[in-house]
Amino acid sequence: MNTKVWKVDKYVDNLESNPHVVDAAHLIRENEVVALPTETVYGLGGNAESDTAVAKIFTAKGRPGDNPLIIHIAEKVQLNRFVTEIPAKAEVLMDKFWPGPLTIIFNKKDGVLSEKATAGLSTVAVRMPDHPVALALLKKCGLPVAAPSANSSGKPSPTKAEHVIDDLNGKIAGVLDGGSTGVGVESTVVDCTEEIPVILRPGGVTKEQLEVVIGYVDVDPALTDDEARPKAPGMKYRHYAPNAPLFMVSGTSRFLQQLVEEKQQEGLRVGVLTTEEQVAAYQADLVLACGRRAELETVAAALYETLRGFNQKNVDIIFSEMFPGTGVGHAIMNRLQKAAGNRMISEKAPTPESSRE
Repeated sequence: MNTKVWKVDKYVDNLESNPHVVDAAHLIRENEVVALPTETVYGLGGNAESDTAVAKIFTAKGRPGDNPLIIHIAEKVQLNRFVTEIPAKAEVLMDKFWPGPLTIIFNKKDGVLSEKATAGLSTVAVRMPDHPVALALLKKCGLPVAAPSANSSGKPSPTKAEHVIDDLNGKIAGVLDGGSTGVGVESTVVDCTEEIPVILRPGGVTKEQLEVVIGYVDVDPALTDDEARPKAPGMKYRHYAPNAPLFMVSGTSRFLQQLVEEKQQEGLRVGVLTTEEQVAAYQADLVLACGRRAELETVAAALYETLRGFNQKNVDIIFSEMFPGTGVGHAIMNRLQKAAGNRMISEKAPTPESSRE
């Protein structure tokens, strides 16, 4: 398949009439799959009402079919077609955070969306992206668009069109290149089907921000339970992983450096994921700064590109610093845990005999 690539300036007016957006919308209406920029990561968009289109998404990504997809819309009125009701708290959240990096779980109407898109669940995950190119495309399509991250399943999510092309060139119909994304980690997913909303995936909108507008919000323990059936993306299977095995390190920079030296003595090329403040603390084969620890939003924005950076240098093992688990740090740690397969080395615990897989 020849994958088209269209560059679109997100700052121009009348994006809906842009010939590249029109071309991409036509392909989606024809049940082809097109990558599109959002404010979080690039999404892999297909007609959410078509089994054919959704199957092409799963095939391109190599994604398991029991992992539901997020449905993207351009206008709230579209919800009336495929959800049974809009709870009061969901209405408040939409008014506050849409368009934006917040996905809301609703009870769905039967017979409208592809069952493949919702993985056979009775619920559906929906969001309205805060990106002018994405909104223009969605409006031009006039369809609900299923769009998981536009990467090969399990690999770091794409924050640039180049990342999409690296993973999916020849596997999809096209890529709308709208430049780098902003937030860098996927949307927060909140289940609003019960009286107390529940965070199913941490993301660009924090628990603290949600609670300011709707009061107490719970966090689903299934975030760390790989056996639970997912109600939202990111709750099952290993995600976001670089090619080399990644280990989170709980301890001092001196302890992490000791781990580096041990592995180098074994003949391994070692990478370290740190922040700008700590780059000088490490001597490794590759030390990458992932934003600034003092501003965790910069860490979130740079996380996936940093993980991909290790692939380009062919390191054998990666050690990552850990981050606070509050605010956007909750999302950062969730993604690192998934990328590492929950592998962690603590300064108070013995290191594994071998870190190679």
